[in-house]
Amino acid sequence: MDYIVKGLIIPVIALVLSIGVSMILTRVIYNKRIKEGRLGKLRRNLTFFGLIVFFFIVGAVGYFGTYIHATERALTFMGSTETVKVSEIDEGYFFDGPGTENAYIFYPGAKVDEKAYAELMQMIADDGTDCFLVKMPFHFAFFGVGRAGSIIDKYKYDSWYIGGHSLGGAMACNFAAENEDRLKGGVFLAAYSNEKIDDSFGAVSVTATNDKILDWRKYNESMMYYPAGIKEVSIEGGNHSQFGDYGMQGGDGEATISLDEQMRLTADAVKVLVG
Repeated sequence: MDYIVKGLIIPVIALVLSIGVSMILTRVIYNKRIKEGRLGKLRRNLTFFGLIVFFFIVGAVGYFGTYIHATERALTFMGSTETVKVSEIDEGYFFDGPGTENAYIFYPGAKVDEKAYAELMQMIADDGTDCFLVKMPFHFAFFGVGRAGSIIDKYKYDSWYIGGHSLGGAMACNFAAENEDRLKGGVFLAAYSNEKIDDSFGAVSVTATNDKILDWRKYNESMMYYPAGIKEVSIEGGNHSQFGDYGMQGGDGEATISLDEQMRLTADAVKVLVG
């Protein structure tokens, strides 16, 4: 629930501001122009509520319509290679590598262009685990928590795994908690779970020592929700931003390892679970 509450803070603030601004403008517009009476009150109320809706929509479009874009470098990994074929699907993108038995479904971080994780998907697919990079509505995973289910229904693999970065990882945990019978395990990056995942579920949690975005207190407290046998992988010198390729996220710590190295270590963490 904590991730969802954080995600709703901005819309709630926008609503409160919309009400305040609408109230002021309504008073300015109708001050001494319309005599008190049923018609005057009706017009004033209609204007007031109309302004609230207008300002809230403008604010919502501005907030949800902006996101962190993938770098030009990241986009170069959206093309097919000799070993990995990349194709667009209804739910996002499919990275089809040499493997045929295992598949990994990945949820991107909040307000981050999903293509920022293309290099990571390429590495994992090239290692033998096909990847599905999910495109989320408004770039927020809590608007598309169930999209993994659609992918599982359409494609046939012996074993399914799920994961994601930050908010995407948390929402992947939520899907895992409610669909344990459809998944074999999950690999979650800089994320904490809000729902209890059964101890029989295979899981790997990947964090980075220089991550200043992750709420470490919440992360440590939430370990009770992860399976008892979860494997923790800590990337020395990595940070929050370098789990993807979208530039430096505000408030994050400086990484002391390269982007390529952190991506490689993250892909290797997937092999800890998948093999």
